[in-house]
Amino acid sequence: MATARELAREQMNERILELGRRQLAEVGAAGLSVRALTRELGVSSSAVYRYVANRDELLTRLIVDGYDSLGEAVEHAGTGRGSALARWRRCCAAMREWAEQNPHRWALIYGSPVPGYQAPQDTLAPAGRVARVLAMLLQDTGARPRPPMAPPERRLLGNLEQAAALFDTELDGATMLALISVLTRLVGTLSLELSGHLVGTAEPAEAYWSWLVEELAHELGLVDPDG
Repeated sequence: MATARELAREQMNERILELGRRQLAEVGAAGLSVRALTRELGVSSSAVYRYVANRDELLTRLIVDGYDSLGEAVEHAGTGRGSALARWRRCCAAMREWAEQNPHRWALIYGSPVPGYQAPQDTLAPAGRVARVLAMLLQDTGARPRPPMAPPERRLLGNLEQAAALFDTELDGATMLALISVLTRLVGTLSLELSGHLVGTAEPAEAYWSWLVEELAHELGLVDPDG
């Protein structure tokens, strides 16, 4: 059982994240301020700095929090019954729903780099959670992506095979190449939609997204068992 001190520390960390997310929505990543957190918390600056040392640490916490939140949503969507195609559709729907509900957090993790900030190594594992879900989906179902039109460099395939090992899968480089290609298009499309760049072209955006999800499923070799 957690002690009162441990509970108080956990509550303070949660409060810092909550206020950090609010700042993110109001002033953007570049405007984040630990000093502003101190004012909102109504405590001394020395008390806050025991939990978060500076702006970069606050940014890192918010980035990890964003990746973990999105990862949990996609992981939950990808579990359970259903065909590989059904699970794929649920994962994509979860990505879009999370992005629409958390546009500022999405922009933080997938948008432009924050000037003067260098993400530390401990952001890498959370950043890979969505890709890992999709990699496991391909491995579990034995899906075979369509071969690429142009052969990739051998070095690229080798790096992708190393990435597959980080996801606890044994996917080959060609399958990982297809997966990363698909994932970048999903992320890019959502980023364009959230920033208003699909207005006047790919509208309604939901219809374009639905088409894209099916098109990319075909590229990955995910087929409807009844079709």
